[in-house]
Amino acid sequence: MEFHLPDMLSNWPWPRNLNPHYEACKKESAAWLESFHAFSPKAQKAFNLCDFNLVASLAYPLLDKDGCRVGCDLMNFFFVVDHYTDVANPEGAKAHAEIVMHALRNPELPRPQGEWIGGEVARQFWLNAIHVATSTSQRRFLHSFGLYLNAVVQQAQDRTKNHIRGIDEYFEIRRNTIGAKPSFVINAMRMSIPDEVMENEHIKMLTVTAIDMIITVNDACSYNVEQAIGDDGHNLVTIVRHGLNLGLQGALEWILRLHENLAKKFLSAFTQIPHYSEPELDRQVTEYIHGLGNWVRANEVWSFECERYFGVRGKEIQVTRRVELLPRISPAKTAAPDILIPYMA
Repeated sequence: MEFHLPDMLSNWPWPRNLNPHYEACKKESAAWLESFHAFSPKAQKAFNLCDFNLVASLAYPLLDKDGCRVGCDLMNFFFVVDHYTDVANPEGAKAHAEIVMHALRNPELPRPQGEWIGGEVARQFWLNAIHVATSTSQRRFLHSFGLYLNAVVQQAQDRTKNHIRGIDEYFEIRRNTIGAKPSFVINAMRMSIPDEVMENEHIKMLTVTAIDMIITVNDACSYNVEQAIGDDGHNLVTIVRHGLNLGLQGALEWILRLHENLAKKFLSAFTQIPHYSEPELDRQVTEYIHGLGNWVRANEVWSFECERYFGVRGKEIQVTRRVELLPRISPAKTAAPDILIPYMA
């Protein structure tokens, strides 16, 4: 069976933009991540094909080398957490979350002997990041990363109960499990935008709308892989199919219409960005908002240029939009943490 993947960003005004430090930061961050031996050799090979350094370098094209490296480390760190919590029960996911948050709040403390490796990954990531980030962005990152981890624990509870959320209920949790909020902080990690500015109604609307656009594209692109391994309960395609009683193509078309409305909403709010008399603050706010628009593009581009969702056919599918539905992998295999992408199975 083939299905047609909608082209949601054909008219999006932010083009593909790659950080010039991509190759250097990829080499450094990949070596750093591999030094923890967090995965089996097979899983590490699949992990490398995902190239999370690429999504960071696309998402943060204007950051200097130190900033790009923090972004790469964050994306790699995210998927270490995902890799383990995606197969954990609620108690296990909560234990992982507590370890990570303790490490982030106490990066100067050595991690206990025998602890899950995610704690040390978190500690080293944050110890490097705080040398780059302002105190304002450090505070915002810790808060938003806590929201992400809390949602991951809730996702584990949903998975254990085979609970399929309604569309609105799903967006409430997905806005945190997608990890966009802490990722957006990296855009502003050298900035000190006051809280009252970030709470401006137009800036808040732009931030939430950008997150929802990332969700729609990410879930559409990842659905095929996730349904193949039986892990599609936390995916908008499944949510829409279940909630609106639609087939696969019908659900994708519904998501396309949603995305088009979100794009109109974002671009309308973009024209109403507040401006400030202080030149440096005005520059920072403008750069942050452009960073949101760029993140939407970066997420989509990476989905086709890495091998996580479409294997070696990503760029071809980006043009044709024709995707062959993958067969289901047996339940015995889906329980194995070595399986990151079906193309490696």
